[in-house]
Amino acid sequence: MTEGMMGIIGIIGLLTLLGLRMPVGMSLLVVGFFGIWALDDFKAATAALASETFSATSSYSMSVIPLFILMGNIAGQAGYSQRLYESAHAWVGHLRGGLASATILGCASFAAVSGSSVATAVTIGKVALPEMKRYGYSDGLATDSVAAGGTLGILIPPSTGFVLYAILTEESIGKLFMAGIIPGLLLTLLFIAVIYVTTLINPQGRSGAKTTSSEKLTALWRATPLLSVIFISIGGIYFGVFTPEEAAGVGAFLILLMALFSRKIGLRDLAPILLNTVRTTAMLYLIIIGASVFGPFLTLTHIPATLGESLGLLGLGMYGTLLVIVLGYIVLGMFFDGLAMLVITLPIVFPIITGMGFDPIWFGVIAVIVVEMGLITPPVGINVFVVKGIATDVPMATIFKGVLPFWFAMAACLLILTVFPELALFLPNRMQ
Repeated sequence: MTEGMMGIIGIIGLLTLLGLRMPVGMSLLVVGFFGIWALDDFKAATAALASETFSATSSYSMSVIPLFILMGNIAGQAGYSQRLYESAHAWVGHLRGGLASATILGCASFAAVSGSSVATAVTIGKVALPEMKRYGYSDGLATDSVAAGGTLGILIPPSTGFVLYAILTEESIGKLFMAGIIPGLLLTLLFIAVIYVTTLINPQGRSGAKTTSSEKLTALWRATPLLSVIFISIGGIYFGVFTPEEAAGVGAFLILLMALFSRKIGLRDLAPILLNTVRTTAMLYLIIIGASVFGPFLTLTHIPATLGESLGLLGLGMYGTLLVIVLGYIVLGMFFDGLAMLVITLPIVFPIITGMGFDPIWFGVIAVIVVEMGLITPPVGINVFVVKGIATDVPMATIFKGVLPFWFAMAACLLILTVFPELALFLPNRMQ
């Protein structure tokens, strides 16, 4: 049996295991281990398992993951998301579709501490959905704004998607974080535009009371503690004051001090927060370990090189090849978790992208946005299921139907970034 055929069997086996709901990390580990065994020998497979596991988990850059997860968990438990939402409501709540727009802004703000789309959707959704229902927003627009806004959690730094991309491709975490800022703000504005047009075509929801300048500033001041931590940690990376690892530690420490001294959380709350952090971290570490074993297996099969040569022979050019890759991601996003999709595809796609001359930092942003699209695409659409768990009385079909305009807003963002790649590269190229 040829190496290529073994690779195809391995990929089919991986997809089968994922379809049977085996954890992503374990599926990658099993296929990678047995694939190396089949192509080489048992000694090589055990050596790869031991060495790759140690090198992956002992990497200093991996410390970013638990620290940023801890920061987001503390901020969520302390109720800082409520202040972010109230501040956004005070500034835009009186506009057409203002409450839904405030939800998007709240998601964008909380994304800057959570790094997770699911955490962002859950945290902001619990605050925003009851308010939008009280103000007469349709179930569709209310739930869709939370589901779409939650996807910003893996684009606006700190982002677990960028951390995983950096580890798999050996790119700079700091540069990827900076690359996500302007596209994240652009996508936030596109989401707000979708809400404005939707409410213009189908008027719904009462506008909030118009606030005075003093009330706006007061609401913003109440959100200042969390916003200051965001600016310190992310700004510190940009100006070269902190490494991403140090920024994660500083951010988690400052959030913890603020939450304890303001009595938003007590010492007894720390145990569940830490336990939740450990669980999420362990899940991500297992994915990275599995990817570290699966990657060498794919290399042995020569599938990445063969696929790259095949695409080159098609004569599609740079952007034709990019379109094929993006469409492939969109199809996969209909069935697989976003992080799993990155892990499976990057060993194959990344050499093709760099060989075509695309900037790897720019493509990291493109890949994460496509993963975002998968978070609201049926039939999987994890964020839609998360929102359904909060709004139990809203039919799943209603959420999926209403989220379509936000999906097209993401597609528009991809197109803009393809035409103007400097939007993603401006900040990374100017880092200290």
